Amino acid sequence: MNHKPFPRLLGAMLLGLGLCGAASAAQSTPTIKSIELPVSNRVFPGDSAGAKAANAYCLMCHSYGMVETQPTLSKAAWLVEVSKMKHAFKAPIPEDQVPVIADYIAQLKGAH
Repeated sequence: MNHKPFPRLLGAMLLGLGLCGAASAAQSTPTIKSIELPVSNRVFPGDSAGAKAANAYCLMCHSYGMVETQPTLSKAAWLVEVSKMKHAFKAPIPEDQVPVIADYIAQLKGAH
């Protein structure tokens, strides 16, 4: 008796894997969806160094409206927030611009 069940079993396993692979590949085809991002052309008002810095660095990630709706904070509190953006979130704000932005936003929001 010269049966060779192993090659047949291996062939069946490979065939089964191939079929399973094809079925799972068909199921994992990504669905393409589109989204429409909001567009804003609002900028920080003024021509001061703070306005220029805020427009250059803050608008990379935030809209003007988002900053405008934040609570009124002191300059010290804004300094903490802008520093957090630079250090914790890795915003590419030059170190010398952090206090300039903090002072500007504190003035803009009515806190000094």
